[in-house]
Amino acid sequence: MEKKLLTKYWHDPNHKMLDGYLKNGGYAAIKKALGMEPDAVIEEAKQSKLRGRGGAGFPAGMKWSFIPKKTDKPKYVVCNADESEPGTFKDREIIHKDPHSLIEGIAICAWAVQSHTAFIYIRGEFTEEAKMLERAIQEAYDHGYLGKGICGTAFDLELILHRGAGAYICGEETGMLESLEGKKGQPRNKPPFPASEGLFQCPTVINNVETLAVMPWIVLNGGAEYAKLGTPESTGTKLVGISGPVKRPGVYEIEMGMPLMTFINELAGGMIEGKTLGAVIPGGSSTPPLTPVQCEQAKISYESLDKLGSALGTAGIIVLPDDFSVIEAMTVIARFYADESCGQCTPCREGTGWLYKTMKRIYAGKGAAQDLQMLSHISAGMKGRTICALADAAAWPMEGFLRTFPEAFQKAVTPKQAR
Repeated sequence: MEKKLLTKYWHDPNHKMLDGYLKNGGYAAIKKALGMEPDAVIEEAKQSKLRGRGGAGFPAGMKWSFIPKKTDKPKYVVCNADESEPGTFKDREIIHKDPHSLIEGIAICAWAVQSHTAFIYIRGEFTEEAKMLERAIQEAYDHGYLGKGICGTAFDLELILHRGAGAYICGEETGMLESLEGKKGQPRNKPPFPASEGLFQCPTVINNVETLAVMPWIVLNGGAEYAKLGTPESTGTKLVGISGPVKRPGVYEIEMGMPLMTFINELAGGMIEGKTLGAVIPGGSSTPPLTPVQCEQAKISYESLDKLGSALGTAGIIVLPDDFSVIEAMTVIARFYADESCGQCTPCREGTGWLYKTMKRIYAGKGAAQDLQMLSHISAGMKGRTICALADAAAWPMEGFLRTFPEAFQKAVTPKQAR
């Protein structure tokens, strides 16, 4: 069912401004958190069983608990607003309609881990969204929710907005840290992990926009109440974006565990006239597609989509009609990852290029039967062999499309006279 925690006040145009946010109960959660022990705030995050909403799904409370309590180094909080996964646009909507919930969530996280400096790393193309955040941050400073002695306490917090330059690789957390430090955005080897050596080699928490924006609700209502929503493995609510030939594309907040077809048919209004469902990419372009039969079995949760050989990812649902070429779809996806590879790792640098060149040849009608075996071979050689998961993100949909639509690929490499 549709459940409104994050989106409750999105209909109110004044909610994006500080006065409207305060009127709707804003900044009550940070005041409550500042009256709690930092460890108690972390415990609420743990009890919520909230999994990071950026795609990896790592438990947020556990990530916070990894930050060392005793250290001579400063601690940092970094918000990942580099929303670059194709098909994904939920974080942008939060920034548009509820920027102060993000700021308040960052402040809660900072108090929990005892950090006095936080950053929002925002995607370079988000020029309007950056202006919106700048305005909201200034409002928070002007009214004592950021800066020296926030909310009348002895706790100081500085929040800095940093604009990226439009690189997909900087959505990877360590690539983002490199960019924040003024270097080329290339992922780091791990370990060490950011919790011990992150930004400027200091302990760092990195969370997605949606993850942080829901923290005010969790603090006010309790982690246990949040955990009652959704499923045991996928608690709470989720912002889900949907694009493609449906009647009502957009962003919806649902309770985790909703059947995928219920979401498509009821919330998104079903397919537009004259279009029939052909496939669904459930979690952004890096997740393998589902057939219509699989869609009937799928629920919007981590565990359900994992069992079907795909993933929830960023919950950016891309609907493909049955008259759309899956060869064209995979060619477009392969081109994206070839363009966005940072080139640091050979399997990714070369593999993404080979996948795209091979798909481009097949799409042009010049493919051969051995190309399909080559695509599988290249994909297998890319997975798990690079510093970050970009190579995997290119290989997963390639393997998924080959597995799900073998007839379409076989037809594409069969000479027309032999069909």
